[in-house]
Amino acid sequence: LQLEGLQDKAIQEALQPKEPTGYTMEDTEREQALTLLKDNNLAGRIIEDFAKTGLVGEPSNALMGYLACVSRKLNMPLAIIVQSTSAAGKSALMDAVLKLVPEEDRVHYSAMTGQSLFYLGESDLKHKILGIAEEEGVRQAAYALKLLQSQGELTIASTGKDPESGKLVTEEYRVEGPVMLFLTTTAIDIDEELLNRCVVLSINESREQTAAIQQRQRQARTLSGLLARNESEHIIQQHQNAQRLLRPLAVVNPYAEQLAFADSRTRTRRDHEKYLTLIDSITLLYQYQRDIKTIDRDGQVIEYVEATLDDIALANQLAHDILGHSLDELPPPTRQLLQHLHTLVANRIKAENLRQNEVRFTRRDIREVSGLSNSQVSIHLDRLVELEYVYAHHGKNGQRYVYELVFDGELTNEQPQLIGLIDVEQLKKRPVTETMTDNLTVSNGNLPHSFRAASGNLPGSFRTPETGTQPSTDKALAESDLTEPENALIRQKNNAASHRSSSIPLAASAEVQ
Repeated sequence: LQLEGLQDKAIQEALQPKEPTGYTMEDTEREQALTLLKDNNLAGRIIEDFAKTGLVGEPSNALMGYLACVSRKLNMPLAIIVQSTSAAGKSALMDAVLKLVPEEDRVHYSAMTGQSLFYLGESDLKHKILGIAEEEGVRQAAYALKLLQSQGELTIASTGKDPESGKLVTEEYRVEGPVMLFLTTTAIDIDEELLNRCVVLSINESREQTAAIQQRQRQARTLSGLLARNESEHIIQQHQNAQRLLRPLAVVNPYAEQLAFADSRTRTRRDHEKYLTLIDSITLLYQYQRDIKTIDRDGQVIEYVEATLDDIALANQLAHDILGHSLDELPPPTRQLLQHLHTLVANRIKAENLRQNEVRFTRRDIREVSGLSNSQVSIHLDRLVELEYVYAHHGKNGQRYVYELVFDGELTNEQPQLIGLIDVEQLKKRPVTETMTDNLTVSNGNLPHSFRAASGNLPGSFRTPETGTQPSTDKALAESDLTEPENALIRQKNNAASHRSSSIPLAASAEVQ
């Protein structure tokens, strides 16, 4: 009888309307958050605050992680994988970034089963961050994560029992996105389909970084370290409030059609989307320093903020540092081992007056020069052998294998470069092209003639599949349904574009035309 009474009480409490759980900011907290968002050097301020909250080094990784978290407010957010060897600090980086995100906007798990994502609440993950401590803990859920990242939602049909009739019925479960993924991993081989949907952050594993971390650990035990922890709590609260004030505005990039990106591999199709989303995230972060514009579209008022050249310049810098590594066929820890081998071989050549193809080394030599464990050496060395950077010879005197460094190229890991990006200085010299938003004021919600192809034919700027040549503009205009004043205006624009293209590098001339 007592149990039945407790059950009735629990049921009544569950049926009561729930109070909103959102955080209520005080006026002073709001003013401090706005001061942060209006800082002219906001990106630099974020990097400084990461250092004050205990993160050592990793400025590019920290800023990229922060911007990826901001992208949760966009329709297609970024996803992050932090990849490093064990104990290098990948979890410290993820924790440092997630601490600056409001608690109500993040969901953190250690592991997930294959079907667990499908049975979350319909809006439990919408515009939130899903952080998972180790990628191995979600391998069973990798398929659901890929769908959630690419399609923005999950649906599953499952069999259940009708509580009234007792019969088996099919029920549909739905989880809405978008969601920003934040994962860490020590694995070298990651699911390729999940990997190319994410931005890969590699941890600095240098000896200098290790010394800096140890110095910070010692400092944390001092009186100044105690005071710094108190200050970090204020900084964390300020950033959380600042992110609460960010509105999910639309972002318009007036320079989008003039941008360029590497196109040598098919995976750059997704990396290009990451690059554009990175620009959008920067613009969204700086919304309190920009004019919020509005446009009326079929009676619906759309608010948006425009990207600037400074946003593109910052995105280019991060793209070189981050995406330059992502497009490398070698994972960062493996490339670091390749650098150690390059140093080992160079020293042998100098000391023994040998040629590179005459130098042989063992796994013990590799462990001594790199400081890695035997298992780590095995993983990364096997990858180098498989990709033909290193050749394995059968050893003598009982040795299983000796190795030869085949790679003789330039190691540019210290200054990664993402080829194909356009220089912002070139964009400054060009007039801003007419954006889609300038043409959305057309009555009846119809697109202007300049965005329509007559009779279903492609506009004259496209090449015909039959001949591979570009139809003349006059012929395309003659076949269109444009009026003569519109034809004259388009001729004038085409002539101007042709004149500008003669002074623009080849990589961008097609975009302008």
